[in-house]
Amino acid sequence: MQVSAGVAALRDAPRPDAEMVTQALHGETVILFGEEGEFGLVQMERDRYVGWTLMDALSAPVSEPTHRVSALRTYAYSQPHLKSAPFGLISMGSAVTVTSEENGFLKTTRGGWLTKGHVQPIDSFADDPADVALRFLHSPYLWGGCESLGLDCTGLTRAAFLACGVTLPRDSDMQFSWCGEAVADWNAPGALKRNDLVFWKGHVGIMLDDKMLLHANGYHMAVATEPLLMAIPRIAKEYGEPKGARRIDISKERGRVPDWLATN
Repeated sequence: MQVSAGVAALRDAPRPDAEMVTQALHGETVILFGEEGEFGLVQMERDRYVGWTLMDALSAPVSEPTHRVSALRTYAYSQPHLKSAPFGLISMGSAVTVTSEENGFLKTTRGGWLTKGHVQPIDSFADDPADVALRFLHSPYLWGGCESLGLDCTGLTRAAFLACGVTLPRDSDMQFSWCGEAVADWNAPGALKRNDLVFWKGHVGIMLDDKMLLHANGYHMAVATEPLLMAIPRIAKEYGEPKGARRIDISKERGRVPDWLATN
């Protein structure tokens, strides 16, 4: 099935007050295992995550996406006009199937009419994950969140690399174990560079250069920047010292099924 809502929360139990473990963006596909009341137990095809989501958020059949939302977020309108009633918001990374164009708007199979300038072809990618991640600056922190209205640390890194054509797993331990190459002597002066990922046990951030860290975190309750050397002792009180850093070669990983997904 396919997410037709703006975003679908996946929870650890079939209850509206259960913990949200992740989110599926508009246009993402899921495998439905069973239903209980208004909820369905699904597995996301993108990263194999499993959770309970509202059946009202899903539709069938699955449409092959042609475009992806490139704006931080955009309204889906009922008509190809900026004064028409909006259906709601969909966020960066959402996949849509475009069927026609009119008056600067694109008609989609499930998302209404979208502003043409807010989407790009499905095979068009950004080149700088850190630049993408900076667009989320000051977005609120939300445990399990993956969209611009609220996201957590891996929701941010995943969104940044997805915009560049690279699929990362959902959790920080998986990103640390499965993605890119270890940065040798990462804590030596000048060893880190832009787009390197620095990991703690249960947390991750992306480097803007060899000194500044960008991360979604519960201390600021937002996406924030700070010097890595200031962040390390504060984060150590909760997560311990950093585990290390990883560097992902976008030119190598872009557009392909990652090894971790093919074998899991």
